Amino acid sequence: MTTLLAFIIVLGVLVFVHELGHFLAAKWAGIHVHRFSIGLGAPIKALTFTRGGTEYSVSWIPLGGYVRMASREEQGGHPALEGGAAPPTDVPPEAVFEAAPIWKRVVVILAGVVMNVLFAWGIFSALLLWQGKALLPVRTIGAVLPADSLLAAVRPMAQLAPGDSVIAVGGVPVASWEDITRGIATAPADSVVIEVAGKPPVVLFIHRDQLDERLQASMAIRPFINPVIGMVVPGRPAAAGGLERGDTIVSVAGQRTPEWNDVLARISARPGEPIELVVARQGQRLALEVTPSSEPDPTGGPTRVGRVGIGVETPRVLSHPLGLGAALGEGWKQTADASTQVLRAVRGLATGRVSTRELGGPIQIGQLAGETARMGFEAFLLFMAIISVNLAVMNMLPIPILDGGQFLFLMGEAVMGRPLSVKLRERFSLLGLVLILMLMGLAFSNDIRRLLGWL
Repeated sequence: MTTLLAFIIVLGVLVFVHELGHFLAAKWAGIHVHRFSIGLGAPIKALTFTRGGTEYSVSWIPLGGYVRMASREEQGGHPALEGGAAPPTDVPPEAVFEAAPIWKRVVVILAGVVMNVLFAWGIFSALLLWQGKALLPVRTIGAVLPADSLLAAVRPMAQLAPGDSVIAVGGVPVASWEDITRGIATAPADSVVIEVAGKPPVVLFIHRDQLDERLQASMAIRPFINPVIGMVVPGRPAAAGGLERGDTIVSVAGQRTPEWNDVLARISARPGEPIELVVARQGQRLALEVTPSSEPDPTGGPTRVGRVGIGVETPRVLSHPLGLGAALGEGWKQTADASTQVLRAVRGLATGRVSTRELGGPIQIGQLAGETARMGFEAFLLFMAIISVNLAVMNMLPIPILDGGQFLFLMGEAVMGRPLSVKLRERFSLLGLVLILMLMGLAFSNDIRRLLGWL
């Protein structure tokens, strides 16, 4: 129920924001609007009313929306998607779409995309103004994934080692762990150079559009975290052995553990074996014996691993308060970053650098909406902002039934001094509809494949 409700809220709000942009721009341009609809297809009579000559409705197909403007070609467009013929209304000749100057029509066509971008910018900025900018002020590497667990292009990351201090990524100095991971994932060049104090730089030859490889590279290293216990689970081996919250683990089975990942590795390697843990507590060192339980490998491996029931003390995250101007600036930067990543994904799909299996549709959006809703209000808002950016960028694709395609029609009219013929536009629109249906079919099939795999 949470997933369904979250999906309805995300889709409803973002479609409303997008179509509101077209609607307000059309009113500003003096163009009459026959219908403002959330959803496609025929309007639901119980959820329809008319005001000021415009019909406001919720329609039966919950996968979009539309603003139907008065046109000299009332039978053009996409009648099936837009609820059939336009309502009979006496519209003055100067209030039809074609009567507006081209520059005003361009504003109307692009207004939906602009509203989605502004909506995302507003969410990013509001959260930054409310919460500040959270940073983990760590540049030291605590753990590195083994080379054999990484994709071939990412394996140079194994040249890094615990204790290395990262000083720059892609030529940009870093001051926090967020700077490091963000730099690896979003560096604009077609390779990523990671500079480390006292060592030769590590170079990753990963194209900017290879988003999976970039993401794996950013996750192949983990920050240095002090081996301080932040949680002891009652009834587990750690509690039975006398470990307490706040203890600093100095060694495990006689081996020093300067970092939290060392603790996990030493304990995991000894399932069912009594081991000695030396901890520092209130200025004293205590030797405690603990026998880790033997549990299945969470990564799905065939071996058993040791677990004692402790959690790390969360590293201190700094939150820098931001004023309105700074929040707007940082919010715009996050909006631009999100847009760039979507553009790279689209370009990667076109060039084959991103697998078509990564394409997601409404089912995946619904699942992610439900997950973020359960994580909290802030996570849900962030997800909505990211999807809003996705909607803006995808609508600007040069496909005739999308805003980007309509924009190209207007540019063609401006160059030629006359509109493209109705027949030619209808053919292009039919081709665009086929392309969209093919993309939706692929996205749905990927969603179903993921869902079956999850089940």
